[in-house]
Amino acid sequence: MNGYEEIAQLHRVLSHPVRLRILEILSGCEACVCHLTAVLKKRQPYVSQQLAVLREAGLVAERRDGTLVYYRLQDEDVAEIIALGKKWVESRHGGLVMPPVGEGPVGGCPCPKCRVD
Repeated sequence: MNGYEEIAQLHRVLSHPVRLRILEILSGCEACVCHLTAVLKKRQPYVSQQLAVLREAGLVAERRDGTLVYYRLQDEDVAEIIALGKKWVESRHGGLVMPPVGEGPVGGCPCPKCRVD
């Protein structure tokens, strides 16, 4: 695969809105599947499918902790790509507001990060 083919493959992976959102969430911290499912308001199999695409592309890495699997960006440069894309969209649409990332505890998420004891 030559360099342009690799860049095209990266753009294919990034061409999915939910995958972009996952990458943006992970740019702030690692997150487990249940947390991503709660933030995105998507079913777990769908989120896991998108994470598999990102993992296969080498954009995210995983870490197991008991029954939970935590994901993080493999390379922080990906966050810069997402930020540049947002900046471009917002400049073209006069300050278009992107949906918030969803930091902190998320209702309905059973992970230790969100559970309030």
